[in-house]
Amino acid sequence: MDLAACIELIEKPLGIFSILEEECMFPKASDTSFKNKLYDQHLGKNKAFEKPKPAKGKAEAHFSLVHYAGTVDYNITGWLDKNKDPLNDSVLQLYGKSSVKLMATLYVAAPPEDTTKKGGKKKGGSMQTVSSQFRENLGKLMTNLRSTHPHFVRCLIPNETKTPGLMENFLVIHQLRCNGVLEGIRICRKGFPSRIIYADFKQRYKVLNASVIPEGQFMDNKKASEKLLGSIDVNHEDYKFGHTKVFFKAGLLGVLEEMRDEKLASLVGMVQALSRGFLMRREFTKMMERRDSVFTIQYNIRSFMNVKTWPWMKVYFKIKPLLKSAETEKELANMKENYEKMQTDLAKALAKKKELEEKMVAMVQEKNDLALQVAADSENLNDAEERCEGLIKSKIQLEAKLKETTERLEDEEEMNAELTAKKRKLEDECSELKKDIDDLELTLAKVEKEKHATENKVKNLTEEMASVDESVAKLTKEKKALQEAHQQTLDDLQAEEDKVNTLTKAKTKLEQQVDDLEGSLEQEKKLRMDLERAKRKLEGDLKLAQESIMDLENDKQQSDEKIKKKEFETTQLLSKIEDEQSLGAQLQKKIKELQARIEELEEEIEAERAARAKVEKQRADLSRELEEISERLEEAGGATAAQIEMNKKREAEFQKLRRDLEESTLQHEATAAALRKKQADSVAELGEQIDNLQRVKQKLEKEKSEYKMEIDDLSSNMEAVAKAKGNLEKMCRTLEDQLSEIKTKNDENARQVNDISGQRARLLTENGTINNEQQTNVAHFSSKQ
Repeated sequence: MDLAACIELIEKPLGIFSILEEECMFPKASDTSFKNKLYDQHLGKNKAFEKPKPAKGKAEAHFSLVHYAGTVDYNITGWLDKNKDPLNDSVLQLYGKSSVKLMATLYVAAPPEDTTKKGGKKKGGSMQTVSSQFRENLGKLMTNLRSTHPHFVRCLIPNETKTPGLMENFLVIHQLRCNGVLEGIRICRKGFPSRIIYADFKQRYKVLNASVIPEGQFMDNKKASEKLLGSIDVNHEDYKFGHTKVFFKAGLLGVLEEMRDEKLASLVGMVQALSRGFLMRREFTKMMERRDSVFTIQYNIRSFMNVKTWPWMKVYFKIKPLLKSAETEKELANMKENYEKMQTDLAKALAKKKELEEKMVAMVQEKNDLALQVAADSENLNDAEERCEGLIKSKIQLEAKLKETTERLEDEEEMNAELTAKKRKLEDECSELKKDIDDLELTLAKVEKEKHATENKVKNLTEEMASVDESVAKLTKEKKALQEAHQQTLDDLQAEEDKVNTLTKAKTKLEQQVDDLEGSLEQEKKLRMDLERAKRKLEGDLKLAQESIMDLENDKQQSDEKIKKKEFETTQLLSKIEDEQSLGAQLQKKIKELQARIEELEEEIEAERAARAKVEKQRADLSRELEEISERLEEAGGATAAQIEMNKKREAEFQKLRRDLEESTLQHEATAAALRKKQADSVAELGEQIDNLQRVKQKLEKEKSEYKMEIDDLSSNMEAVAKAKGNLEKMCRTLEDQLSEIKTKNDENARQVNDISGQRARLLTENGTINNEQQTNVAHFSSKQ
C-alpha cells in the first residue's frame, strides 16, 4: 500500500477528481481557478501534493504528486475542456437509434448508463464528465478483481493502436513472457500451488464418495482425506499430504470441482425424482382414501335410506339415547387411539433404547481403545523414565570420570611444575659444567704448552746432562709437580664423570616421566573420545526423549480431543436419558390417567349392566304384553297371517339385537381386560427401561469420572516428562561446558607435553655433545699418559 496516500489524494472527497468535476459544473471556471483550489485544499496539508519548481527547458508544471517511485509533474492546461463530455446518455441513445446508418454506426458502441442503481448521482439528462466515467469503470474493474480473489494483477496492452475489441496475440504473449507470468504459471504447475485444510477438504468433497467415511464413527480429518482421495479416479501424483493441509497441483482442484458439480447435479436430480415420487404417491393415497370414503358414505346413505322408515329402526332411534353404549364406543375408540399412541411412543422409546445401547457398545469399545492407548502411553512414559534414569546414571558416571580427569590434570600440572623446576636446575648445572669444561680445556692447553717446553728443555738438558745437574733436579721437581697436576686433573675428570652419570640418570628419569605423560595424554585422549561418544549418545538419547515427548504430547492432544468428544457424547446421552426419564414420567402420568379412566369405564360398565338388566326386565314385560296381545288377537280372531309373520320377523330382529348387545358387552369386557393387561405390561416394561437408563446414567457418570482421573494422570505425567526434559537439557548443557573445559585443558597439556618433548630432545643433544667431549678428553689424556 505504498500508493495509499496518492490514491486518497486523487479519489477521496475534496480530492483532485472531486475538485475537477466541481469546476466543470461552473461555467466561469478556468484552469487558474482549478489550480488555486488545488493549492488551497492540498498544498502544505498533504505530503503527496507539492508545488513544482520551474525548470529550464521543460514545460510548465502546475502541481506534483509524490509517488513511491518518484515525483511526477502535471500540467493542467485544458483539463476542464477535456473533462467535459457534451453528449449525455439520452443523446447517445438517440444517435444510436438514428435512421442515418453512419450516425447509428458511430454511436452503436455507446451503452446506456444504468441510472437505477442505489445512490446513483447521474440522471438521464445531466452532463457526465470523463473523470466520473473513468472512476465508474475503475470501480467496476476493482469490484470484479475483488470478487475473483486474484493472486496478482498484471496490466497488459491488447494492441498498439488503442482499438477496442482488438487483441494482438503476439503482443500479449510477449508481455506475459516479459512480465514472468508464463514462467510463474509454469513453476506453479510443476509444484503444488493449491492447498486446503483437511477439515475443509473433508467437508466440501465428502459428497464425491460418502461411503468411504462411515457415519456415526469418528475419523481423523487427515485419514478421511487420504481415503477420500484414494477412492476418487484422479492422478495420485498430483497431490501430496502435509501435516495440516493437502496440496494439489494446478488444475486438480478444478477437476474436483467439476466432479463435485456433477455429483451434486445427480444428487439434486435424484432428490427431485424421489420428492416427486413421494408427493405423487401421497396424492394417490389421498385420492384412494377419498374414493373409499365416497363409497362408504354412499353405501351408508343408501342403507340409511332403506331402513329409515322401518318401525323397529324408529324404536332403535328412541332407545339409543337411553343407552350409554355409544359413549362407551367413543371412549373405547379414544382408548384405542391412546393405546396406539402409547404403542408408537413405546416403539420410539425402544428404538432410542436400542440406539443408546449401540452407542454404549461403541463407547465401551472406544473406552477400551482409550485404555489401550493410555496403557501404551504409560509404557512410553515408563520407557522415557528408564531412559531418564539411564541418562542420570551416565551423568553420574561422567561426573565421576570428569572428577578423576580433573584430579589427574591437577597432578599432571604439579608434575609439570616440578619438571619445569628440575629443567631449570639442570640448565643451571649444565651451564656450570660448561664453565668447568672450559676451565679444564684452558688448563690442558697450559699443560700441553708446558709439556712441549719441558720436552725441549729435556732435550737440551740431555745434551748438557753432564754439565747441568742442577737443571735435572729442577726438572724432577717440575715433573713431580706435573704428576700432581695430572692426578688433580684425573680427579676432576672423575668428578665430571660422576656428574655425567647423575645427568644420565636424570635424563632417564625425565624420559620415563615424558613416557608417563605421553601415556596419560593417550588416556586423556581416550577419555576425551569416550566423553565425546557419551555426549553423542546423550544427544541421541535426548533427541529420542524429545521425540517421545513430542509423540506423547501429540497423543495427549488426540486423547484430549477424544475425551472432549466423549464428554460431548456423554452430555448428549445424559440429555437423552433425561428426555427418556421425562418421557417415562409422562407415560406414567398417562398410565395413571388411563387407570383412572379404566375405573370410570368399569363403573360405566356396571351401570350399563344395571341398565341392561333393566332393559331385560322391560323386554320381558314387553314380551309378556306382546304375548297377551297375541293371545287377545288370537282370541279375537282379528290377526292376519301377515301380522303374524311381521311379529315373527320383529321377534327374530329383537333376538338378534339382544345377541348383538350381549356380544358387544362381552367384547367390551374382553377389550377392557386386554387393555388392563397391556397397561400393566407396559408399566412394568417402562419401569425396567427407566431402571436400565438410570443404571446406564450411573455407569456413564462413573466412566466420566474415570476419564477425568485419567486426564489428570496424563497431565501430571506430561508435566513430569517436561520437567525431566528440562533437567536433561540442562544436564546436556553442563556436560557440553565441561567437555569444552576438558578440551581446553587437554590442549594445554598437549602443548606442555610438546614443550617437554622439545626440551628433552635439546637435553639429549646437549648430553650427547658432553659425552663426546668427555670421550675426546679421556682419549686425549690417555694418549698423553
